Amino acid sequence: MIAPETLSRWQSALPFWVSLLLLPLVWIGACAGGWTVLLAPLATWYLFAALDGVFGLNLENADPQTPDDDLRWYSTLTMIWVPVQALSLFGLIWYVTHTGHLSVLEKVMVFFGMGVLTGTIGINYSHELMHQRSRLERWLADLLLAMVLYSHFRSEHLLVHHRHVGTPRDPVTARYNEGFHRFYPRVLRQSLRSSFRAEKEKLARKDRPWTDPANPFFRYWALQAVMLALALALGGWGGLALFLVQAGTAVWQLELVNYVEHYGLTRKYLGDGTYEHVKPHHSWNAAHKASNWLLINLQRHSDHHYRPDRRFPLLQNYADAQAPQLPYGYPVMTVAAMIPPLWRRVMNPRVRRWREMYYPEITDWKPYNKARNPMPR
Repeated sequence: MIAPETLSRWQSALPFWVSLLLLPLVWIGACAGGWTVLLAPLATWYLFAALDGVFGLNLENADPQTPDDDLRWYSTLTMIWVPVQALSLFGLIWYVTHTGHLSVLEKVMVFFGMGVLTGTIGINYSHELMHQRSRLERWLADLLLAMVLYSHFRSEHLLVHHRHVGTPRDPVTARYNEGFHRFYPRVLRQSLRSSFRAEKEKLARKDRPWTDPANPFFRYWALQAVMLALALALGGWGGLALFLVQAGTAVWQLELVNYVEHYGLTRKYLGDGTYEHVKPHHSWNAAHKASNWLLINLQRHSDHHYRPDRRFPLLQNYADAQAPQLPYGYPVMTVAAMIPPLWRRVMNPRVRRWREMYYPEITDWKPYNKARNPMPR
């Protein structure tokens, strides 16, 4: 008989396991073809947007002192996703390249849908795992990122983004009035350079060259090579091309979320190359219940920057007076981000109100809007 405490913990974690229900949708598309190849992206974007309207907001907070033993069902989810995603991704590569009922377009759309999941869920779970102290969890994060050829995200996120968020030194902080179509190529270029530079500087502080085996980029490149070789072995050149479709889609999904999370929010420059400490009001938040189930509370982003090692069920919600709130959850906001005029109409007035609320003394915001750092380093 299951103990009441165990049953209660399992029931509270169960809504977050909804992500596992999306993978069968990709397989349905691969097996049935036709319009069903759109099931996975439609469910991820539009179904959860609708469910946010049905379930509303979750403003409750768990006890942040809850011990890890009580969070086992939550941490198990993020770890079990890794083999499940790998089996689905590489199983699909073998299946799709060895069947004749799908057109080229249908095959591409199947892997577009898979990329929506490896980006929306897989990279998000890797984000949770990379912040933990467990070596196993960090390795699992590396495996998820290697499956989308974006392994440097771990170094960029831990060494650059969390340190420089809300400043021109952070490539991932979207500038005011910077449309996603300008943000995206800039981030792809700058985040790779900044992550490598951060690891190189970290080794230099220990009097080691960047070629030292401790540089994680060697692990990143090796894992990515394994993923590419596996795709090629299972599906030939067609399988490799479909793997790349999936990876490109996943990275696009990640950077859409990055764009939304800090758009237009900046930390005050204090002089002498320093900025104020990161505060809750330097991240956009959304308390929408269904999309937080899907994204394991990623939308409680202010608390994540306050306590990066805090596991997702313990992330705290912030009220309007403490942190800026998005009008909708990420599923809606990322779609809006792809339409720059709509995005500016929705978000720019909110950014201006945020500036008036937190920094009424700043009258010249031009230096904060530039993509390159105008301040002394």
